[in-house]
Amino acid sequence: MNDDFVYVDDWVPGVRWDAKYATWDNFTGKPVDGYLANRIVGTRALCAALAQVREKAASLGFGLLLWDGYRPRRAVDCFLRWSQQPEDGQTKQRHYPNIDRPEMLEKGYVATQSGHSRGGAVDLTLYHLATGELAPMGGDHDLMDPISGHRARGIKPIESKNRELLRSIMEDCGFDRYDCEWWHYTLKREPYPDVYFDFPIT
Repeated sequence: MNDDFVYVDDWVPGVRWDAKYATWDNFTGKPVDGYLANRIVGTRALCAALAQVREKAASLGFGLLLWDGYRPRRAVDCFLRWSQQPEDGQTKQRHYPNIDRPEMLEKGYVATQSGHSRGGAVDLTLYHLATGELAPMGGDHDLMDPISGHRARGIKPIESKNRELLRSIMEDCGFDRYDCEWWHYTLKREPYPDVYFDFPIT
């Protein structure tokens, strides 16, 4: 692993994580190339910013659940190959009910070069510290649908409020949102803005 990359849970105590692409619970339906361990990795700069996010969220009664951080390039290549394979219906209803696989690229849900591979992006949500329950957001991680956008209509007021709370906390702590996905944020001052890494997560 690059010397400037670390396990986020070692640097941001108290975060929860579920590295979806290291499991069978993701839109490909199986563990993704390069994810050999269920851990979240990111740059030290990302972790420093997430520590501020965790503190600010905790002051409001929330904790952080991380789904993805650094993503090896080989994982992105795996996504691209998968998007061209015949539809088997295994994950369609949950993750992309209203589009076909190739449209994931056209609509911006899957990128040929991912900011995650630079180590400065994170997928996350909030949970209630008092109960451990996830804050309702109006759709789960990697739901590739307009309902996942920050300006989506048709979600409940509490879901809109929680999305706005997450956005406010993240932007206050130095992150930019991605309009298509309420869970995806990129560090504004990422240390490797032009480098796409490929070491596996072990």
